Amino acid sequence: MSIKAGILGATGTVGQRFILLLSAHPQFTINALGASARSAGKTYEETTKWKLSSDIPEEVKGMMVKNCVPEEFKECDVVFSGLDASVAGEIEMSFLLADLVVFSNAKNYRRDPTVPLIVPTVNASHFDLIAHQRKLHSLRKGFLVTNANCSTTGLVVVLKPLQDAFGPLESVIVNTLQAISGAGYPGVASLDIFDNIVPYISGEEEKIEWETLKILGGINEARSAFQLLSETKVSATCNRVPVLDGHTECVSVKFKRRPPPSVEEVVKVLEEYVSDAQKIGCYSAPKKAIVVSRQDDRPQPRLDRDSGNGYSVTVGRVRECGVLDIKFTLLAHNTILGAAGSGILNAEIALAKGILVVDDH
Repeated sequence: MSIKAGILGATGTVGQRFILLLSAHPQFTINALGASARSAGKTYEETTKWKLSSDIPEEVKGMMVKNCVPEEFKECDVVFSGLDASVAGEIEMSFLLADLVVFSNAKNYRRDPTVPLIVPTVNASHFDLIAHQRKLHSLRKGFLVTNANCSTTGLVVVLKPLQDAFGPLESVIVNTLQAISGAGYPGVASLDIFDNIVPYISGEEEKIEWETLKILGGINEARSAFQLLSETKVSATCNRVPVLDGHTECVSVKFKRRPPPSVEEVVKVLEEYVSDAQKIGCYSAPKKAIVVSRQDDRPQPRLDRDSGNGYSVTVGRVRECGVLDIKFTLLAHNTILGAAGSGILNAEIALAKGILVVDDH
């Protein structure tokens, strides 16, 4: 079965990552590419400034870029959106109301009380709200799901098994060292980032502090509303660093449970964690959602960002915290698990759960 996929914002850096991941995918076939009006009507190769280290896949080079309107994507079973937030809101809603399936990387609908905010190796159970979303919009097969901010993603993958095993988390403090690819292209000016660290990323800290509470929260019994965590406080400080790919995060956690779990208990839980995406057997799901390193100087972006083909989170330096309870360092690939890869793995989960409906072609 070939599942026809469309990509919105296909010429941008997230769109390029969608193309690269989907071109080698056994279930999805790239059927349509969408971008701005200045790119529409041109071939993908002639209108794109390709920025990934791999070559442009042959099958998309000659594809004509379309306008980002539902009529141009009506043959697609699923649409992946890499649109910038400045234009994503109206466009993605028009696709949803046209009864199309949209997996968005943009921030616009993450806070929407009817839209699941899903990190695929964390909260696949939040797909249960899709039936309610469809009912609200009178949809047959369409729905809208967003993935999380790239820095939130790595954090919640590690917090999820800790919360499940040891109960509520009282406090989480996270300091991020975020790669420049997270800013897109052209991104951060070279004179700002070369030989430098920028201790501010607009809106980033607020996203981490709020998104974590929705992702690690639950759904009410009627499956009609999300229940955000109320007992957990999250404090984030975000920094842009001169690394190409891979977000590093230094995290300290305090548990409500007294006494708190030991370092050995925490490491055991992280090593044994298996997500729903893995249990279902999704193609892109890593063998290990969390890779625990025993080396004193790991994780490192250049060495660990491609772990699990970019879908694993690497954790190291797990130790006692003199202020809270436990502290550790994590690393996640920000443009795979933290962006396009999450959208694709979310679609795989929806397909396996029977939520993504594929019509006969």
